[in-house]
Amino acid sequence: MPIADTTVPVYRILGRNPSAMTGPGTNSYLIGDNSLCLLDPGPIDAAQLDSFMGAIGERRLQYILITHTHGDHSPAASPIQEATGAELVGLPAPAVAGHDKSFRPSRSWQHGDILQCGEYRIRLIHTPGHVSNHFCFLLEQEQLLFTGDHVLQGTTSVILPPDGDMGHYLDSLRFLQTLDLRYFAPGHGDIMDQPQQELEALIAHRLKREQKIIDRLAQLGRSSMETLVRSVYDDVAEHLIPWAKKTLLAHLIKLEREAVVVSENGHWQLRNDT
Repeated sequence: MPIADTTVPVYRILGRNPSAMTGPGTNSYLIGDNSLCLLDPGPIDAAQLDSFMGAIGERRLQYILITHTHGDHSPAASPIQEATGAELVGLPAPAVAGHDKSFRPSRSWQHGDILQCGEYRIRLIHTPGHVSNHFCFLLEQEQLLFTGDHVLQGTTSVILPPDGDMGHYLDSLRFLQTLDLRYFAPGHGDIMDQPQQELEALIAHRLKREQKIIDRLAQLGRSSMETLVRSVYDDVAEHLIPWAKKTLLAHLIKLEREAVVVSENGHWQLRNDT
């Protein structure tokens, strides 16, 4: 389906991978009219691949854009590249579990690189945080940012240490605040048309959660992760607690780096309580 009120055509193709973590499925985006880009083709699925190839038709697929190498975003890039000859744009998988190691970018891509796509331009924006190899892609003519899992609609991204980093995540959000943006096109959820408000709310949410960690540690004293996660994330459904624990650890690592908390034998406490 076409998205937003844009001059450059942008179509969202919903992935066939609904789940508790992906929602209705991963959003893929087909960008352009004559020279095309396909963003985040998702997991390998025969019917989905046929859908992509049918949508591309006889036109040239110039680039396949990958926000990051999680299994719900990048694996289908390789077979589509083999069929079309498109360049693969993104960063290699980090040396941690849970990433698609089959993804091999066509060259070394950097923050700020520009893709010239005939009637439009796309700028690469490195946004580490959720994971270290995360890119957002800015469709410059439309001030439309494809945010992958960096900014999601209706929920917040899980930060996944040791590769993911809460400090880097907040820095990346603050960098996005310096850009002139009209739309967010997320990896999961609907298009957002008030990006600066979304960024402000997201940063405030993360900092509020961080303060809650500090407050709970002040009350609890030395605490295990299991005790702390259920206290800090008492507003989260039980099935999401394992994911909340990962983001909690990302917060704690940031606070330890800032000399606010200390850890010992799997327990955490405020530094001034030692």
